[in-house]
Amino acid sequence: MKITFITALLLASQYCCAPQAAAQAAAATPALALQDPAVLKHVAEQYLQAQSAALAGEVSVTVGPINQRMSLASCPAPQAFQQPGARTWGKTTVGVRCTAPVAWTVYIQAQVSVVTGYVATSVPLAQGQTIEQSQLVLLKGDISAMPNGIVTDMAQAVGRTSTVSLASGAPLRLDALRGKPVVQQGQLVRVVSSGNGFRVSAEARAIGNASDGQVVQVRTPAGAILSGVAKAGGLVEVVF
Repeated sequence: MKITFITALLLASQYCCAPQAAAQAAAATPALALQDPAVLKHVAEQYLQAQSAALAGEVSVTVGPINQRMSLASCPAPQAFQQPGARTWGKTTVGVRCTAPVAWTVYIQAQVSVVTGYVATSVPLAQGQTIEQSQLVLLKGDISAMPNGIVTDMAQAVGRTSTVSLASGAPLRLDALRGKPVVQQGQLVRVVSSGNGFRVSAEARAIGNASDGQVVQVRTPAGAILSGVAKAGGLVEVVF
């Protein structure tokens, strides 16, 4: 009977002290610090501002909301990045990652607006029509909401032809413009060939039309077909 009483007393003392010991252990273990979402937003904003610094015009960066309920371990040096080929303006996505002490990655939506001058038509233009400066007007707007390759300098368009019909007020795109041919089909051209330690020239006849800088094929008097880059003055450069 005495032994049973002592055993019960020991068990009671253990149960009594167990919660106190657990509380002491929890107090001794530091709580895991969580990442502040505002820091992630600031890192993404700074990254986009740096990437768009070379853009002409008024640039503004707006970073989208971040889930406030994310439980990410605090990172001393979060790094922003973008996937290869991602646009740095318009609607885009920025990744922010941490490598230590805990590795994690989050993706944040953003909008980079670029307000600048762009070239538009002042009158309707027909397909294949040669563009004159009097047919153009310089407007101002957010080109990040427009297709890639918007013309921002009239000199890029004057003298070229449009590959599509355009209504008045339509923005011009570089990929919809064709330069005036400097080499025309059937034209006798001067082919200049160059390589390591040599440079020769000969006459040939162009097989197609080409603007300055475009690749064109020519046929030599011997019947050989060569490809070269068309240049002003009826020249075709072939590099070996």
